[in-house]
Amino acid sequence: MVGLSVPAEVTAILLDIEGTTTPIAFVKDILFPYIKENVQEYLQTHWEEEECRQDVSLLRKQAEEDAHLDGAVPIPTAFGDGVDDLQQTIQAVVENVRWQMSLDRKTTALKQLQGHMWRAAFTAGHVKGEFFADVVPAVRKWKAAGMKVYVYSSGSIEAQKLLFGHSTEGDILELFDGHFDTKIGHKVESESYRKIADSIGCSTKNILFLTDITLEASAAEEADVHVAVVVRPGNAGLTDDEKTNYQLISSFSELRLPSAT
Repeated sequence: MVGLSVPAEVTAILLDIEGTTTPIAFVKDILFPYIKENVQEYLQTHWEEEECRQDVSLLRKQAEEDAHLDGAVPIPTAFGDGVDDLQQTIQAVVENVRWQMSLDRKTTALKQLQGHMWRAAFTAGHVKGEFFADVVPAVRKWKAAGMKVYVYSSGSIEAQKLLFGHSTEGDILELFDGHFDTKIGHKVESESYRKIADSIGCSTKNILFLTDITLEASAAEEADVHVAVVVRPGNAGLTDDEKTNYQLISSFSELRLPSAT
């Protein structure tokens, strides 16, 4: 792969996270196993806190909706103050969370608990965000050249800020001009990119979107956003047609800005 010249009209770079700035393995092998391994201890520690109680209440409602599914794990209501009752309830929540994760479910209840656990883990330094080696130097270079840099991920804005605010590179949140998640729209819908352009205050043609997912790339292109598909170790392979139809880069350092000679 050779360098890619960024069109002169581009004034903002929009970044996907998983598989683009951050190895998929970080999410798959670190973030999700952290939940499975630490959910019981987290519940024991935070059980009396209102936020945790709300998380459990939401999980219980989800469990009621899931009652008809094979292998579903019910979450009883703890009656009285008995230690045994409490431990049984906590164990049920643990088993429910692990069951949902084994099916790769993305229920609001599960995502909410995971988000709170990751916040605690990042803040305490138990987990640090990881990036490909070329990412931070490239973003610093883009910023120095006057580019605006934004993030668009299916992970919540809070989760994005945890990743960039507590990383192996330190707190690098100041490098980003804004964050977007699926509240603005799904990443495979072209309208989402028009809304992002409106929010930034520019034309879609002023944006370059970097992603590893061709369905997202296609949606962005439909909105007249410039696109490059990022090929990273661990990412899903591309078909011959995809390799032909999209501009590919394997490192952010391959992007040549308009001002570069």
